[in-house]
Amino acid sequence: MHKNISEEKLIQECIEGNRYAQKTLFEKYRSLMFAICMRYAKSKDEAEDVMIDGFMKIYSSLNEFKKKGSFEGWLRRIMVNAAINNYRSNLKHYYLSTIDDNSFLEIRNEADDFKTNYSAEYLINLIQGLPDGYRMVFNLYEIEGYSHKEIAEIMNISISTAKSQLFYAKKALQKKLAKINQEEIY
Repeated sequence: MHKNISEEKLIQECIEGNRYAQKTLFEKYRSLMFAICMRYAKSKDEAEDVMIDGFMKIYSSLNEFKKKGSFEGWLRRIMVNAAINNYRSNLKHYYLSTIDDNSFLEIRNEADDFKTNYSAEYLINLIQGLPDGYRMVFNLYEIEGYSHKEIAEIMNISISTAKSQLFYAKKALQKKLAKINQEEIY
């Protein structure tokens, strides 16, 4: 199979079970999909597992791609769903805390000020260090653009818990960055 094969032809070959086409698809999108998985995973090994699960779902669902929207966007959605499924399967190990809505509203402005000039790779490493629930909500809200209601449904938590998880994730990142900035001064 030629490397410059059209996306449509590549998809069709994969649907027909052509192993070389499946390998070509994997090689073409592996780096991007791995980067997505790294945002949700605690480690490189976990990200690789999530990515492999995601690609298995991609291969088994290719015939469902309706060519409405980009293929890459469709792949990204499957990878995010694979990360969510990984989270759900490990839910008993994750800690979710909550604060009430009034407290959240009082402190939200401070959290919304979170901005940095650090590289994406550096920030991903910091995000990976967050507790699992915080990391999931942060990624779903800040990077994927889900609403608090959607996150609550995905993670089977209350909307107020989704909001508090985001708040605490931002707070934890702020503390880490403040500590790093302080260390750089001395």
